[in-house]
Amino acid sequence: MDIVRSFRLVSVVEAISFLLLLLVAMPLKYVADVPQVVSIVGPIHGVLWMAYVALVFLVRGPLAWDGTRTLLALVASVLPVAPFYVERKWTERPAERAQQPA
Repeated sequence: MDIVRSFRLVSVVEAISFLLLLLVAMPLKYVADVPQVVSIVGPIHGVLWMAYVALVFLVRGPLAWDGTRTLLALVASVLPVAPFYVERKWTERPAERAQQPA
């Protein structure tokens, strides 16, 4: 699988896991007293987050990201829905961007 395609997939799955952790697992832990869900979703999200961060550095070259964009993509990893934006708006290769009409 292409590294950029892998990054796009991990970006989406990581963002979904973060939302599940925040909107499902954490309320179940503190409202319904069911901490087991966090014990399951938390480590899954952690692995996906680490994959996202590693892939940011791997796709930096193929996507021609400068230091600022790379840093912003890393910051996006700690915001609940920001990886969706990164995946949608920043993952076109330079050749694909050049072919689009202005």
